[in-house]
Amino acid sequence: MRSRIRRALNVRANGPWILASALLVALMVAPFAGAFGEGNNVRGGSRNPSPDARRAYTKETEIIANVNTYGTRQSNKSTNGGGAVYGCRSAAGGTPKGNEPCVRASNLADGRAFEFNANGGTEVGAITGPATAAPFTTTAKGVATGLNADEVDGKSADDIVAAAQALNRFGAVAADGTLAAGARGAKTVTHTAASGDYSVDFDSDVSKCARTATITGATSGQVTTEAADADTVTVHTFNGGGAAADRAFHLVITC
Repeated sequence: MRSRIRRALNVRANGPWILASALLVALMVAPFAGAFGEGNNVRGGSRNPSPDARRAYTKETEIIANVNTYGTRQSNKSTNGGGAVYGCRSAAGGTPKGNEPCVRASNLADGRAFEFNANGGTEVGAITGPATAAPFTTTAKGVATGLNADEVDGKSADDIVAAAQALNRFGAVAADGTLAAGARGAKTVTHTAASGDYSVDFDSDVSKCARTATITGATSGQVTTEAADADTVTVHTFNGGGAAADRAFHLVITC
C-alpha cells in the first residue's frame, strides 16, 4: 500500500514538468513546420520553396514596385550566359483560350510591351519549335520596319514572282505564225490560209481570263481576239487601213 501511494505522488509531482516540456517542444517545432510554401523568405542558392515538389507554392507570388526603372532585375555575370529561364506546362491556344503562356509582357499604357537587344553576334535570338508550327501570330497590321523575310508562306521571292508570272500567259508571234522563244503557257500557233488569222493554243483553260493583244513593229495596225475554245484564242490582225494582213503581235492572257 505504501509503495502505491509513493508512485502516485511521484507522477503528480512530475506532471507539470511533462506538460511544460510538451509545450516547449511545440513552440520549437512550430516555426519549422511552416518553413516551406507561402509566407516564408526566398532563400538564395536554393530551390524555393523546397526541393520537394509536393511543397510548391499554391498561390501567385507577386513582386510589385513603384520605381523609375525596372521593378526587378535578373543578371548573370558568367560568360556562359543564363540570365533567367522560365518553364511551364501551358496548353494550346494561349491567353485567348484561357491558357497562360510561359512568359507574358503586358503594357497597360501605350508603349512597347517588350524589347530584345544584342550587342554583337550574327543573330539577336531564335524561335525554335516543330517545323510545321507558326513561329508567331499577330493581330497588328502595321509595317514591321527592318523585317527581312527569306520566305513568305514557304516561298521565296523568286518563287512568288514565278507563280505570278505563270498566271499571266504570254506569247510573241511573228507575222508568219512562228512562236518566239520565252513564251509562257502558249504552246503552239497555227496560221490559217486567210491573211491575218492565227490560232494560239495554251496549256490550260483560258476561257475565263482577260485577253490583250498588241501589234508589234514600226508599222501601225489593228488586232482583235476571240475565244475559239477553252484553251485556244483566235487572233485577227489588220493593216493601218483596216484590211486583213499578216502582222506580228504579242498576246497576253491575264487570269
